[in-house]
Amino acid sequence: MPSHKKILHFMSSALVTSISVGVMGYGMSTQWAKTTMECTRDGSSFLNGTAVITLELFVGNMDRTFCPVYGSVNEFQVIPKLVETGVTPLVLHTLVLCLLAMCLLSSVGSILISLYNSVSNPYETYMGPVGIYTCSSLSTCLSFVVLIIFVLNVNVTNMAEDLVRNFADAVPVDLSNKSSEMQLGYYLVIPYTVLSLLAIALIYMYDHAAYTHRREQQRPTEDAPKEIMMY
Repeated sequence: MPSHKKILHFMSSALVTSISVGVMGYGMSTQWAKTTMECTRDGSSFLNGTAVITLELFVGNMDRTFCPVYGSVNEFQVIPKLVETGVTPLVLHTLVLCLLAMCLLSSVGSILISLYNSVSNPYETYMGPVGIYTCSSLSTCLSFVVLIIFVLNVNVTNMAEDLVRNFADAVPVDLSNKSSEMQLGYYLVIPYTVLSLLAIALIYMYDHAAYTHRREQQRPTEDAPKEIMMY
């Protein structure tokens, strides 16, 4: 039966990781980015309009005002619509979704290993602290990569421009002054990353204390004179 200290640390790690999964789950269901552009029809200095794209991970919203004519609001599925536009934004967005799924899977693994350690004393293998270090570190690294890839996809690629032109029904338009703001869903990846690091820290504190305790128990034997050790 594990000690009370071990139970406390591993249960705390499981709780922290569970909270991080909840944070990430909520973040994946809300808005991630909002992009605004000025829109004019080719060859015309009149009819200046705007296009506002609000993106979640799976659905998006296109709000056009005189872009190119009148106004309209369209809701769309992100992946199918990106298939109709550009290859690079589609690949990057799909990569973000895959990395987020791997983050959640790694977090679930960390929770299961933590719970297992809170009721048993497994050997120092992947089912012990090493397993939690691996799973939580993977979650931390992958979530950090998600932050980088998503912001690059929104700001560097032509994803937003291609989406506007796709909804313009082949009418040529000039797009300028693009500005993007990351929304709540994107920023919730940050606390997920921090909580994954906290889960690692909780297990490290226990593992370090256990290692120090083992060394202290071995020290009297190591420091004993050789004459005593012979008997």
